[in-house]
Amino acid sequence: MTDYRTARVSLGARLRELRGEAGLSGRTLATRAGWHPSKVSRLEHGRQTASTEDLRLWASVCGRPDTADSLVAQRRSLEMHYTSWRRRLAAGNQARQQNAIDLESRSRRFRIFETVCVPGILQTPDYARHMISRAVGLHGAPADVEAGVRKRMDRRRFLDDPDKTFQTLLWEPALRMRQCPLDVLTEQLDALADLVKEGKGGIGIVPLSAALTASPMHGFWIYDDDLVLVETISAELCLTDGDAVEPYRRVFAELSRTAVYGGGAERFIRAVRRGLTIAPPLGRSPSPQSEE
Repeated sequence: MTDYRTARVSLGARLRELRGEAGLSGRTLATRAGWHPSKVSRLEHGRQTASTEDLRLWASVCGRPDTADSLVAQRRSLEMHYTSWRRRLAAGNQARQQNAIDLESRSRRFRIFETVCVPGILQTPDYARHMISRAVGLHGAPADVEAGVRKRMDRRRFLDDPDKTFQTLLWEPALRMRQCPLDVLTEQLDALADLVKEGKGGIGIVPLSAALTASPMHGFWIYDDDLVLVETISAELCLTDGDAVEPYRRVFAELSRTAVYGGGAERFIRAVRRGLTIAPPLGRSPSPQSEE
């Protein structure tokens, strides 16, 4: 069970406890609240997340309005585990990037795995601009794109911090995905290859041809040893429970054994970059493997 699911079940158990103390059946509570009876069951069993209004009404119906604030606080802790992008970006892209800076400033070890794009901390301004603009369009976020780009560029200073350790794995599709115009992508790949050459970011490339012992289901970031962030299409998940974090550590370790590093990674990236400017034969794509 994920942290989010565990937290929602815990909140549901507290709601059930309050109802029991009030001597109310689920149907009676639903009637007094003006809800369908199934909603009470869904909330108590953690199958639905209660809104702030739901929690205050529940406390009132149970004759315990004094518990409303603690229920709302428990819900806030739940939101820390699962936050929709619409809510996460409500304050704008600059604020979102500042949140990342705050977390990264507190962290010492970073293990990053990306499957479809270059991670934000390694992005060029133009690449970042296209990625942030895409998020604005998808989630209806405030259009402070340039402020968001500037903040994202601020994060790059952590790459030079001697107290921080980075291990970054990019699956080959992350180098090839046309998330932006071709000239922006080639510039990004040049910058990425330069970072490898400079020894920044601990960058490794996992080729599509690699024999994998772990399946890269999605990208993720591991902060130190106790927090994992996973970005989905609609939300950001924050995992802190040890049982939830451990599989990510194991998968990262397995993937790291299949990656190429150093000169091999640099040559791989530069070969992909050159191949992007050459139209491949029908049904085939240029492979950088011959350069290894």
